[in-house]
Amino acid sequence: MARGPSALIWYLGALVAVIVLLVALLVLLFGVGPSDNPITAVYQAFLHAIDTGTIAGDSGTNYILLQLIVTIAGIFVFSAFIGVIANLIDARLTELRKGRSLVLESGHTLVLGWSESIFTVISELALANESRKHGACVVVLADEDKATMDDEIRARLDDLHGTRVVCRTGSPTSIEDLELVNHADARSVILLRPEGTDPDMYVIKSLLALTREPVPGRHIVAEIADRRHLEAARVAGKGAAEVLDRGSIASRLLVQTSRQSGAARIYEDLFDFEGHEVYARADAQLSGKTYGEALLAYEECTVIGFQSEGAVTLNPPAATVIPEGAELISIAEDDSILDAAVAGSASFDASAFVTATPAVEPPESTLLLGWNMQTATVLQSLDDFAPDGSSAEIVALNPPDEDWLQAAAADFKRLKVSMRAGDPVDTAVLESLDLDRFDRVIVVCEESDDHDRADGRVLLSLIHLREISRRTGAEFSLVSELMDEADRDLAAVASVDDIVISEQVISYLLAQISENRSLATIFDELLKADGSEVYLRPVGDYVKLGAETQFATVIASGRERDETVIGYRKGAWSRDPEADFGIHLNPPKSAQLLPVEGDSVIVLSED
Repeated sequence: MARGPSALIWYLGALVAVIVLLVALLVLLFGVGPSDNPITAVYQAFLHAIDTGTIAGDSGTNYILLQLIVTIAGIFVFSAFIGVIANLIDARLTELRKGRSLVLESGHTLVLGWSESIFTVISELALANESRKHGACVVVLADEDKATMDDEIRARLDDLHGTRVVCRTGSPTSIEDLELVNHADARSVILLRPEGTDPDMYVIKSLLALTREPVPGRHIVAEIADRRHLEAARVAGKGAAEVLDRGSIASRLLVQTSRQSGAARIYEDLFDFEGHEVYARADAQLSGKTYGEALLAYEECTVIGFQSEGAVTLNPPAATVIPEGAELISIAEDDSILDAAVAGSASFDASAFVTATPAVEPPESTLLLGWNMQTATVLQSLDDFAPDGSSAEIVALNPPDEDWLQAAAADFKRLKVSMRAGDPVDTAVLESLDLDRFDRVIVVCEESDDHDRADGRVLLSLIHLREISRRTGAEFSLVSELMDEADRDLAAVASVDDIVISEQVISYLLAQISENRSLATIFDELLKADGSEVYLRPVGDYVKLGAETQFATVIASGRERDETVIGYRKGAWSRDPEADFGIHLNPPKSAQLLPVEGDSVIVLSED
């Protein structure tokens, strides 16, 4: 029995064989059977062992007694045999329920780890796989119960667009468990940062397990929370992994959003699979032509740059010649639209152009409420974007010491930083800050493993700030960071100018890069302070107000300023979520617009 079910089955079978042969031998020796044929004697004994009703047709006292012995022995042996098989099947079903069976998929997307981000990642992958002819598969490996994972995915994601999700229980740091999910045959691997202490160590160990042996054609994308571990994670990835610095990305996005109302929604639209996305595609017809010509080349796709020999160039000067074999980087609603791109036929009206000299930006003053591990990165991003002479003040419940501030501000060129202790949810503290002297207020999530509590404190600060603004007349832009997408609607009560859902943005990027590794370089370039970023500029700086014009004219006007126009925002709808806050990315070149005061042009520009 200690040898397991297989040994039991063999021993029970051997016991039946011994009893059948012994009884058949006795029947032949005493000649009490209906036949003296050895094969018939063995067959009759075997029938009596497996079927208790066979004895009803027997005759002769001695023969009946011998076959009765076989029948009684068969009842006990086969009862035990059925019990063993039933237990074996039950154990196998239990193993399947626990998620310990081998995954036979190939070409699947493998997600390692379990966190709140996983629902966004799976949802985005399902949208990306929607156009595939054959059903795609996402495999999840995590230190969670399989049944629990299945139940949560079903509860949170009601429409997977034909994508199958297979969950397995195991550790992403275990080589044996990785073999269980057939990681070598996966198309791509997404490595999520777990919640709890030392999540980066977990990610790095998983990268080491994945790259123990090289797997051609498979790429990995992972996230690191502490930038000090970024280089170690890239070394562990051995060139097969794209490692995202989540803190740097969220911080740069938070700062850019604070300087451009509506920018957060624009970036989300570019990063997710719903709406318009960024694609790279070669077009031999545009090789050797200028970037300015490429801007008007497609009717329903917006060219924003090109990629040549691994180098990404966004928003180059209009006179730049597109190199031979370069891939055009474009914004399109779907890759199928880009593949069947129709040449632009709209013409522009140069007489509608307006030439405006950009105003010199004065020094800015920023109030930062709250403190977390990424505050130093936020300050660095503020210094990268801010005009000379700008300042920032940090108010946090438990701020770090002055040594931290001096170390963080050591390399700042434009920004002067001060810090004080105070509770950002205390009305008295907020009123003492003289909010009218700040151009913008950024509310960040404080360090906490409890997302609900962190978001709750942010929401409370937002409500107090807007109430103080209403009562005192202080004017400032208000931007906040939240952890949970479900809290976005709650923040709308406070009339926040923009909201950065850091967990959601990182999830979008993980899903996008898992589908197309080259996007990692493009997105990094898009968020750099020394490159071209997203700006919203008054439409009156580009075309005449009050006169209907085609979108192609707006693009051509921006081209004169070496800017790439990628969309349009209706100011009247800027607070309406049903109208996507007035934002229209990548409209057709022939779309008719009626520019009015308050509308904006969405551009890529270096300043």
